[in-house]
Amino acid sequence: MLSSPIAFSRAIGVFAPVFSRSVWQQVKVLMTGAVLAPGQRTVTALLRLLGRSAASNLQTYHRVLQRAVWSPLHASRLRRRLFVAVFVPSGVVLFGLDDPIDRRRGEQMTAQGLYRDPVRSSHAPMVPARGRRWLGCLGLPPIAWANRGWALPFLTVLCPSERFYAQRGRRQHTLLARAGPSIRLVRRWLPDREGVWAADSRCAALAWLDRGAQWSRVRVITRVRRAAALSDPPPPRAPGQRGRPRRQGKRRPPLAAVWADERTPGSTLTMDAWYGEGPRAVDVATDTAGWYPAGQPPVAVRWGRIRAPQERCKPPALLSTHREQTSAQMLTWCVRRWTMEVTCEEARAHLGMATQRQGNARAMARATPTLLRLYSIMTLTAQLLIAKGATCVRSTAWYGKTRPTFADAMALVRRQLWEHLHFSTSQQETDLIKIPRVLLERFTEALCYAA
Repeated sequence: MLSSPIAFSRAIGVFAPVFSRSVWQQVKVLMTGAVLAPGQRTVTALLRLLGRSAASNLQTYHRVLQRAVWSPLHASRLRRRLFVAVFVPSGVVLFGLDDPIDRRRGEQMTAQGLYRDPVRSSHAPMVPARGRRWLGCLGLPPIAWANRGWALPFLTVLCPSERFYAQRGRRQHTLLARAGPSIRLVRRWLPDREGVWAADSRCAALAWLDRGAQWSRVRVITRVRRAAALSDPPPPRAPGQRGRPRRQGKRRPPLAAVWADERTPGSTLTMDAWYGEGPRAVDVATDTAGWYPAGQPPVAVRWGRIRAPQERCKPPALLSTHREQTSAQMLTWCVRRWTMEVTCEEARAHLGMATQRQGNARAMARATPTLLRLYSIMTLTAQLLIAKGATCVRSTAWYGKTRPTFADAMALVRRQLWEHLHFSTSQQETDLIKIPRVLLERFTEALCYAA
């Protein structure tokens, strides 16, 4: 039976009801190995790192992902409950929607497609990426000891490609078709809390926003095209007027023209954190309007136009389904959505996402969400250790680092695991090998910060 530190055991212990007693012991071994292992997160690499390369029951660890009966949805619900209780005990809960791509190839990789790579692509050239696309629901809480917000994954849904459905003669479930049930599911998990969902321009679809506006305790914030067809509210119906009632009023000029007009009323806001940088003063203009392209249901929205004087990019436009929302709230929540891109990149760099090599369909559907969920487990474990007085900021003479990053948090958790597993004072073996403390620190530093 594998023993773990108290903080790590408390962070992963919430998932114990999901598994049977025998499977839970194997899950703890795989999760511990996934934290300590650098490079690829294959099952054999995890067992080799923990000294179990000669284990005769190798197949039982593979069966955890391939055959074992456990519900990833139940694990996501427990993960969400712990995330809200620790980081957002009261108030509005901010969530984010993202679609990370698992860049893997192979004949056994089902449901893969060709997508636009959001990291390598820009406005002009489009760089394709082949792999499996996921819909990720992430919590965006503020982390006190990091002095900024982090994105913590808790629910991940596979979104197969169009070719996958065409080969099976089925109608494709788009990204938005899976985003709606995911939001309603999280709303059911939080019956007494209000949730705000920040998404990118893919979610700026009229039919989807119309359904989102009807959901109770749900607000949706997206980026919208600068040429969106906004209009005034419909005029009141005159007495005795015939025909169907109007659904929209006078057409408004595009948002780009509205912002260029000097008569447009605006204000200046000072943002405390502007995409990972310091305070930034931005100009904001906001108003309510109706969005009603032909053939689509009308949606009453609040739009916001942002312009940072020091930025060279075009001013973005935001849209919210909650008309009473202020421009400061819209802008703050939109900026915090940027941390989702950081989480996906750090999951690839430090947790080995897209390095697993499963060939079973069920194992492939479970491996990536588990690695993304491990990001939240690392953050929670670091939270428990820092609350007891631990420090995790690595600073040097040429780099005065003041705020910890995820690499520092993971190094702190790794250090605790290594010390508990191999440097405990109650070892059964009596032979001792003394090494200089400086050399021990170098070995520990190299192991903990290995990507």
